[in-house]
Amino acid sequence: MVSKLATDFWATIARIILRNRILILIGIVLLTVFLAFQWENMRFTRSEVNLLPDEHPFNQQYNEFLEIFGEEGNAMVLGIRDSALFVPENFNRWNRLSKQLEAFPEVSFVISTDNLTELVKDKNSRRFVLKPWMVEEVQKQQELDSITDYLFNNLPFYENLLFNKETRTIRTVVYLDKDIVNTNVRKDFILNDLINLIEKFEEETDLDVRVSGMPYIRTLNAQYIIDEIGVFIGAALLITSLIFFFFFRSFRATLISICIVIIGVMWAFGVLGLLQYEITVLTALIPPLIIVIGIPNCIFLINKYQHEVKKHGNQALSLQRVITKIGNATLMTNVTTASGFATFIITDSKLLTEFGIVASINIIGIFILSLLIIPIVYSFMSLPKTKHLKHLNKRWIDAFVNWMERLVRDKRISVYVVSVLLLVISIIGIYQIKISGSPIEDMPKSAAFFDDIRFFEEEFKGIMPVEIVVDATRKKGILKPATIRRMNEIGELVENTPELSTPVSVVNLVKYSKQAFYNGIPKYYQLPTSQENTFIMDVVRNSEGNSDLLENFVDSTGQVARITTYIRDVKTERMEEIEAELNAAITKTFPAERYRVYLTGKALMFLKGTKYLVKNLILSLSLAIALIALFMAYLFRSFKMIVISLIPNLLPLVITAGAMGFVGVPIKPSTILVFSIAFGISVDDTIHFLAKYRQELIANQWRVQKSVYAALRETGVSMFYTSIVLFFGFSVFIISSFGGTVALGALVSATLLFAMLANLVLLPSLLISLERSIANKKVLKEPQIDILPKEEIPIESKES
Repeated sequence: MVSKLATDFWATIARIILRNRILILIGIVLLTVFLAFQWENMRFTRSEVNLLPDEHPFNQQYNEFLEIFGEEGNAMVLGIRDSALFVPENFNRWNRLSKQLEAFPEVSFVISTDNLTELVKDKNSRRFVLKPWMVEEVQKQQELDSITDYLFNNLPFYENLLFNKETRTIRTVVYLDKDIVNTNVRKDFILNDLINLIEKFEEETDLDVRVSGMPYIRTLNAQYIIDEIGVFIGAALLITSLIFFFFFRSFRATLISICIVIIGVMWAFGVLGLLQYEITVLTALIPPLIIVIGIPNCIFLINKYQHEVKKHGNQALSLQRVITKIGNATLMTNVTTASGFATFIITDSKLLTEFGIVASINIIGIFILSLLIIPIVYSFMSLPKTKHLKHLNKRWIDAFVNWMERLVRDKRISVYVVSVLLLVISIIGIYQIKISGSPIEDMPKSAAFFDDIRFFEEEFKGIMPVEIVVDATRKKGILKPATIRRMNEIGELVENTPELSTPVSVVNLVKYSKQAFYNGIPKYYQLPTSQENTFIMDVVRNSEGNSDLLENFVDSTGQVARITTYIRDVKTERMEEIEAELNAAITKTFPAERYRVYLTGKALMFLKGTKYLVKNLILSLSLAIALIALFMAYLFRSFKMIVISLIPNLLPLVITAGAMGFVGVPIKPSTILVFSIAFGISVDDTIHFLAKYRQELIANQWRVQKSVYAALRETGVSMFYTSIVLFFGFSVFIISSFGGTVALGALVSATLLFAMLANLVLLPSLLISLERSIANKKVLKEPQIDILPKEEIPIESKES
């Protein structure tokens, strides 16, 4: 009854489509225009990816930190490691560059050799005052040598902040206005004003300026994403259209398919704008994904149309059967693909949720476009010529199908042995998979700004901030000697950790105050003794706000302070070790009843977010498997068929995971996507094959082997076509500059290739081997929905 209703439903859909062709085309045009107007709402991501849900405790601590101290990632650094800098002309030009930067309204303040201040003791007022390190431009080399020697040897307060004493590397720190860090103003300032100033400086001095810092990295990284969107779309269109033309040898079929996926891409951008989602490194993949997934829809529909034309030559009947026969099957396969993407919605990660929503909506959208446009456009055209149908009889395709048939008929034991061996080897590989919590691992390795990241890691131990927040639980508690001493102990641990940079906090100002009290002698850059505290700490309190460097390291109440350090790009295991060491030291140093101390910062946020996603990977993939299993149960109403259908789709996922372990591709936000995406797409072939297999079983009086071979010959060509398109379509992501996108493209392509072979070789082999337990009407009950309706009796062509 349900099957008949489904058949009648699709027959009704076919009549509606073919009788309302003009109205439907007008509707598509109007909807496309509407979505095109939504493009103005599109915006590219302006902040770091937050992979944690809002209610996560670590996320709440980070937000608390931001409320107290504001945006942490507002500092950029400019550095030079070149002895030619220490020539009066170049040194003065470097200082002028700092002045130019400070003049911009987007810049809060700049710390450089130009405005460096020295804390000195005023003997008359018995107070400390800040004295400019330089008053005017340097005129002579001897003068410059003198002041730079004084900087390197007498001002330890600025060591590893503005200079590296060993390599004589000098840097300038530029603090952006915190209000514009996460806006387009930041992007415009960096891409235009900052880069132009630096290029002009390099042209005049022939010095190489290294630039880094989170605002700069984020801006250039986002620009790479923007630039690659067009490249991906163009490459996906070119490759898929070339493959499509190679298969069909028809310009008009190729042109129709290209137009469909281009409209699909326009819809994808429109949905992003309509929902006002940011374009991130993930959502940027959706337009080319729509092309890659949309072309197989066109292959199935056009291939069926040409088969029908070749069979009886009746155009109206051919178009009707395209909709009634292939429409249902294509809907089912698109629903399973969309389900694979939709599982990301449950991860509680805003990044993946938005990706899942937009991808699943547009996958269904590209199906609707294909189902509507192809029959309508072909209805206005003449019948395909004989040359356009030659691809249906290609010998090499027949040879491929015959090869698979021989494997299934004669080599089933070998197929099982190879499958089990691959399974065992892959499980070994899975145990070698690592998790990557590095926020810069996926960044373009060939980009100049990536080289600059490594430069600052080498010179100043990293650019990713780690924050230690100390809450004294009472006002003015931070400047108590006991608190300063405890903060210093944590600072010494940080200092002695090779992967962490020299910490900066109010402790540095207290040490500097003692050095100033003893007339600037460097050896006194240390904490005051208990006898010295009375005078020196009073001066520190009176000097609050005098230093641009430290004014943001204690809140206005004097209750909460921050210790800021930066971490190198290290392995996840090492980062976790450092976190554990710091937490152990904090617990030991700060009594829990008197202090509240916690770790935060962007580096740790990314690590926690990655681990959170890994935990959700099993959940989302399990949900995808469960959804598709339920879907198969609804279609076939057979538990044994569910198990048989899942085996050839799960094995490729295990093989891919094992390959990741052996090759050294870590689990990270980008590679996490592979499994749900690949599973959702690969199960499409299973549905097509099993649907045709069941149809053949009925036609062949439940003779399994004959039915399997017939289904293999019938579906093998289309499965091969679509798998090749998907393989090369996803392979376009390999040209990306982002390591994660490259891994995503390579892994999904490989997984889909494995899945095609599994569905065309392993699945038929299982069906034949288990024929006694599945080849009966009780096991294969009447399905809830006939994916492939029973074949009609061919109608003789009106045109011979």
